[in-house]
Amino acid sequence: MVNLIRNEWMKIMHRPGTYVMAGLLILAVIGSTVITLFINSSGGTEDAAWQQQLQAENEQIKMTIETGENDFYVPSAEGALAINEYRLDNDIAPNDRDSMWTYLENISFLIAIVGLFAIITASGIVAGEFSWGTIKLLMIRPIARWKILLSKLLTVASFGIVFIGILIALSMLLGVIFFDGGSAVHLTYANGAVEEGNIVPYLLKIYLYNSIDVILLTMMAFMISAVFRNSSLAIGISLFLYFVGGSATAFIAAYYDWAKYSLFANTNLALYEMGMPVVEGMTMTFSVIMILIYLSLFIVLAFTVFTKRDIAA
Repeated sequence: MVNLIRNEWMKIMHRPGTYVMAGLLILAVIGSTVITLFINSSGGTEDAAWQQQLQAENEQIKMTIETGENDFYVPSAEGALAINEYRLDNDIAPNDRDSMWTYLENISFLIAIVGLFAIITASGIVAGEFSWGTIKLLMIRPIARWKILLSKLLTVASFGIVFIGILIALSMLLGVIFFDGGSAVHLTYANGAVEEGNIVPYLLKIYLYNSIDVILLTMMAFMISAVFRNSSLAIGISLFLYFVGGSATAFIAAYYDWAKYSLFANTNLALYEMGMPVVEGMTMTFSVIMILIYLSLFIVLAFTVFTKRDIAA
């Protein structure tokens, strides 16, 4: 298996597109950092102290809760109010926009670019073997088909991990160089109480949450590539759903409760942190189960079709 994965990585590393994708990711991180620095420098400074800002924010939150506007989001408002009051009582200043931790949290959106590259790689890693005619060279080797496909799947997974590692490492380096340290204290509101914690696990959780839809759509692209042997079809369907699926699901969920069984109603686990599920009554446990069901479905389809279909067909 190790030799198979090494062979797949050699193929990836011999493609100019791999280095283009790595370069684009690095440019995206640097560009986002420059834009953030420009916005921070041109945004001016706040005259009021952070205590006064939080007090003013609390007044607005209290008015929202008292008027009962949009009751569905009241739990989130109550949590924000409790955290602000905890900061005031314990003299814990929130991180401002010049903080390294704020920068690392905001730049997590670039995982979408990693997802784009992972989808492209997953779409071609199986279908490309058929279009190039090299699949028969793999099949004549005394290796089970499922091992060949598993090696490609693990290669796609490691490809995504490497690119996310590049994103995090470069972001941390630029964050240390260009931004203030800030406070490493992160406050959460759970079971009616505010709890203190370290911000690093929180950031890791944010990056994980942002990676879930990327993982599922990459697996979908891999499955389409293995089933239909068409990289263009895999890329087209996966990218279309990547950019449109979330919005379409949110629109449908506003009218129909059955939308909670769709893929994109369950991929944004961060909504549960804010008390804002796509469909009222959904829980994180339900979403995790749905994610595992979809993931298992994609894997089973890919392996079943690849191992049973006639390669010459």
